Amino acid sequence: MQEDTRRLLQECNSGCKMAINSMQQIQDYVTDEGLATLIRESTERHEKLEAESTKLLEENGEYEKEPGVMASAMSWLSTEMKMLVKRSDTEVAKIMMDGCNMGIQSIVEKSHEYANASEESKKLAERLVKEEEQFMRDLKEYL
Repeated sequence: MQEDTRRLLQECNSGCKMAINSMQQIQDYVTDEGLATLIRESTERHEKLEAESTKLLEENGEYEKEPGVMASAMSWLSTEMKMLVKRSDTEVAKIMMDGCNMGIQSIVEKSHEYANASEESKKLAERLVKEEEQFMRDLKEYL
């Protein structure tokens, strides 16, 4: 597997895992059923994208990339602290939107950095960015 392709797929895979973990963590704080459904549905779409990136990596003898331990710990701690200070669906939406923004920035940056990646991996990255953008638009209703 070409190096740019491997790295872009690993970044997508790791980003999906971070998103899934964050959405699962925040789910317990949600009181609005519409918001809960929105988060569940986005989690499912991220799981499909994560599975697709895993499959593409494995087909080429590569492995998934786990999110960085420090980044995961900081994300978890940040979410817990914010929810302790202000527990509301609005705060949940803000946290999720911040996560989407970070995910979009990361994937777009890596897409440019790994410009020689395969078309298939670039399309996966584009779908992930579109998922994040749509999730952000949907979350605006809860601000």
